[in-house]
Amino acid sequence: MNETALCVVGNVATQPVCKETATGTSARFRLAVTSRYLDRERNEWTDGHTNFFTVWARRTLAANVASSVSLGDPVVVQGRLRVRTERTEQGESRTWADIDAVAIGHDLARGTSAFRRASRGDTAATAPASSRPEPNWETPPASRPDPSSQPQPEPAGVT
Repeated sequence: MNETALCVVGNVATQPVCKETATGTSARFRLAVTSRYLDRERNEWTDGHTNFFTVWARRTLAANVASSVSLGDPVVVQGRLRVRTERTEQGESRTWADIDAVAIGHDLARGTSAFRRASRGDTAATAPASSRPEPNWETPPASRPDPSSQPQPEPAGVT
């Protein structure tokens, strides 16, 4: 495949719009991506140029975007870049950069988020996590070292 895959970090610039179409659910929003750099003359961080992308999501991702992403949210978008050029009625050439999203999530470097698994239907395979048995995360006792046989470090300041 000769596609341009990219991962972009930015802020949601327009409220996501979700629509049902003949081919399924589709959502879109504008993403603002502003570079920042250290201005060595003033010794402070400065905003650079802002790029805007139209992010397109399909099917389940679209429905989840509509219920999870809001205007101003910091997000990380992974997808395929599509650049399109069109002529306006005045004969001018306009270029847009779109991202066909594969994954979208909140940028946890700039805040917190609470994840909720989306339900897929009424099948046993997709039962909520609370009805599934909890896996055993314990290390088997035979492979665990005996804490009493380990050398104990001396407390700081004791001679």
